[in-house]
Amino acid sequence: MTDPLAINPTVVAVIAAMAIATYLTKAGGLWLLTRIGVSDRVEAALEVLPGAIVVAVLGPELASGGLPEWLAGSVVAVVAWRTGNIFVALVTGVGAVIAFRAIL
Repeated sequence: MTDPLAINPTVVAVIAAMAIATYLTKAGGLWLLTRIGVSDRVEAALEVLPGAIVVAVLGPELASGGLPEWLAGSVVAVVAWRTGNIFVALVTGVGAVIAFRAIL
């Protein structure tokens, strides 16, 4: 049986790298968009892109996870909704998964 508190450092590193890449892509894109005109529709789509990427990457893990992962996913959803900050939600989610795995 595997240790429920074990976190694969490779997974954490990949998630952190994706968060950084997502931020840099958004920041670079927004910088570029200040120099050219875009429609409101394109701007709205670009604003939700980082969240969509996170969901696409973490969704399968949540779908195959157990109760601790689902509870942590709920915590992430609430934190993201209340703060509007995906990074804070992800950091909270990592802490929540650790805590729920230890408790359950």
